[in-house]
Amino acid sequence: MAKGFYISKTVGVVGIVVGAAAVATIIALSVVYSQEKAKNNEVKPTEGTTTTTTTTTAAPTTAPSNEPWDSYRLPDTLLPDTYDVTLWPRLKPDNRGIYIFTGNSSVVFRCVKETDLILIHSNKLNLTAAPTLTALGSTPAPTIKTHWMQVTTQYLVIQLNDKLKVGESYELFTKFLGELADDLGGFYRSVYTENGQEKMLATTQMQPTDARKAFPCFDEPAMKAYFNITLLHDPETTALSNGRDIDGTTLKKTTFEQTRKMSTYLLAFIVSEFESINAIADDVMIRVFARKDAIAAGQGEYALNITGPMLKFFEEYYNSSYPLPKSDQIALPDFNAGAMENWGLITYRETALLYDPAVSSNGNKERIATIISHELAHMWFGNLVTIRWWNDLWLNEGFASYVEYLGADSAEPTWNIKDLIVLADVHRVFAIDALASSHPLSSKEEDVVRPEQISEVFDAISYSKGASVLRMLSDFLTEPVFVRGLSSYLNHFQFSNTVYTDLWDHLQIAVDQTSTDLPMSISAIMDRWVLQMGFPVVTINTATGHLSQEHFLLDPESNVTTPSHIYKKNLVPFRAFHFLTGSSSSMMRSILRGEILKAVQKKKDSFISLSMGLKCIFGVNRAKIIPTTLALRTTQYLSTEREYMPWKSALDNLDYYYLMFDRSEVYGYLQAYIRQQVEPLFDHFKKLTGNWTDVPEGHYDQYNQVNAIRMACSSGLEECTTLVSGWFQQWIDNPSVNPIQPNLRATVYCTAIAAGGAKEWDFAWGMFQNATIAIEADKLRAALTCTTIPWLLNRYLEFTLDPNLIRRQDATNTIISIASNVVGQPLAWDFIRANWAYIFTQYGGGSFSFSNLINGITKRFSTEFELKQV
Repeated sequence: MAKGFYISKTVGVVGIVVGAAAVATIIALSVVYSQEKAKNNEVKPTEGTTTTTTTTTAAPTTAPSNEPWDSYRLPDTLLPDTYDVTLWPRLKPDNRGIYIFTGNSSVVFRCVKETDLILIHSNKLNLTAAPTLTALGSTPAPTIKTHWMQVTTQYLVIQLNDKLKVGESYELFTKFLGELADDLGGFYRSVYTENGQEKMLATTQMQPTDARKAFPCFDEPAMKAYFNITLLHDPETTALSNGRDIDGTTLKKTTFEQTRKMSTYLLAFIVSEFESINAIADDVMIRVFARKDAIAAGQGEYALNITGPMLKFFEEYYNSSYPLPKSDQIALPDFNAGAMENWGLITYRETALLYDPAVSSNGNKERIATIISHELAHMWFGNLVTIRWWNDLWLNEGFASYVEYLGADSAEPTWNIKDLIVLADVHRVFAIDALASSHPLSSKEEDVVRPEQISEVFDAISYSKGASVLRMLSDFLTEPVFVRGLSSYLNHFQFSNTVYTDLWDHLQIAVDQTSTDLPMSISAIMDRWVLQMGFPVVTINTATGHLSQEHFLLDPESNVTTPSHIYKKNLVPFRAFHFLTGSSSSMMRSILRGEILKAVQKKKDSFISLSMGLKCIFGVNRAKIIPTTLALRTTQYLSTEREYMPWKSALDNLDYYYLMFDRSEVYGYLQAYIRQQVEPLFDHFKKLTGNWTDVPEGHYDQYNQVNAIRMACSSGLEECTTLVSGWFQQWIDNPSVNPIQPNLRATVYCTAIAAGGAKEWDFAWGMFQNATIAIEADKLRAALTCTTIPWLLNRYLEFTLDPNLIRRQDATNTIISIASNVVGQPLAWDFIRANWAYIFTQYGGGSFSFSNLINGITKRFSTEFELKQV
């Protein structure tokens, strides 16, 4: 590929001739669609996405006073150097029935500005002794005047009788007690069952602001330090932390080597009865920990086998050695996120690390590979070099979300997984970033201050738009130039903190060194993508070649309320297009008329272009740039399509129409049209698999087989419903032998439960309760939301309030799944309102799962009446 400012894939769509009946159906659907929109008073729903962004307006970000302890940011007076932390988690309740941990911490810090005040983060910790301050130099330390907990801003405040001296080092010692709660944050407990016996473990999740719940600390990313961790624990348990254990005794004490210089949010420590499997890769000890029965069943083998090759790939990609002597990974029964990149001790949900070929689908395997790749990518980008503050979170998470596909591709090259970023990230974020409520990738530090505001930054914009923008940047620079600048950046800033413009500077150095031709600087090109929300819609005149752009909004009449938002035209990189017509109409209309469709050939890049084309067409339709009739015509050819990516893109976009139609009189017509389009795909896979007995060989074919069965059954193809109900009945008849292929289980379970009654639901619930493999339990948990019987759905909603029935980590997702069911949506909405206080207390505060919950239960809302309910 030639160098230069020419980057995007050639846009194309396959043109197919279809029957007049299909055309008539589409036109009828589009007419009714327009009528439905009119009836709904043009009120936009939440666009049918699974993730949305949130805006905090409940409280101002300004401090309530001018006192330092009323500010959410630490003053710039002290810098930590070293922590010595000892913790003792109790895995049995005390006489009050409460699980606790006790500990002590010494932090050595240096005074960089004269002050008589020490502010150190502490949240939900009770001091069991007065703090003490010791000078490490020749000058005695000031005595402590008073100390207290500032609950709102989460500080331990220590006022001194004299001032600390600039350049001097001091040691602060604290002893404390905290609750080892089951809240999935800080130092918390997790419970599981092994051989019928309940087991307890203690684990951590510090990101973004919960290290302060484990011990008093300077809990900001830029406050990097060295950590010496010691854990006291029962003899039958194993203790883990970021470093290697260097001393273990029968006195229940494990001491770990000092960490590298790192941020508090990357700390981890765990006490459990788990077992592990080990390997050595280039002198790095790789270990996978999990429940004893999971390790015995070989469920950690896949993760162990791909970790070494991925580490090697990233070492070569970054041109930087892995900075630690070990890489531990552990599968936790209770974990709020998918995984967490703690340096040297990565924590995962069980479904994100453990693989069993007897029950895990192709999609499960891919998810494990990409999540492991994502977390290993952070070992350098995020851990070795860390953002200065959370307003630049997109740089950490966007980068890892981009290169996770590269790392997974290195481990599974036959999957062609790099293509999937288009569906999983680019398409995902289009729908969100086209809303007036979107936000820029990077914001001002003062706009992201409180813990709940920090949590809100962990959204699809940071992850998926960040990944998409960095992928675009790598593409137009070319990968060698991008990697050259990246390596320079990592080596220059190792063990320190940065802002996003530091990366631009080092990429610019690489551009200059390689004489790469760009129209202007990296900063000038990229800042418009980073500092303003949204993206442009580009119109191309195919006669003159003239390009024009404007801010793309799904609702062009919406009011953009982002402060100081003045949309500046993006610098949009393009490759040259080959035009097949001299018409003066726009390229989009040429595509829709079929004049450019013929340009697409049957090859990989064409299917990427096709999926992108479908996404863009439906997007500009919803923005009223083109009529619905024209957009729907692009789906006519699907009856002859056999590739996964076009089908997946089409179905994702048609999901919006399902949300709008499935409560209206037109739904039957939509079902009939989809059934007509998908039946040939269903028949194709019936033949390809020998009447459903074989598994397709190709990675994408396995995915598309699931699409075929799911859509054929959901659109009412009787042969499909009979098929899957028969498989499920065979399982009911012989519960010890599941005849359903792992790839098909999620779809078959859901379809059979939807078509069945209480018998099928109760059977699946029993199998869920007895499931010993998390991936299988997760499929059953989701499938139980598919029933169309209201009382079963109401009972299931009540189960989400009991962590003994539905784990806390799964509660919001279960409610969202019930709301995705057209029968369950009003039930979920009533349930949320009735239990709002409890749900907000458990899952609110800006968490990712809570924002997903709000979007999930309201995504069908499209009328003025429904808007008023919100």
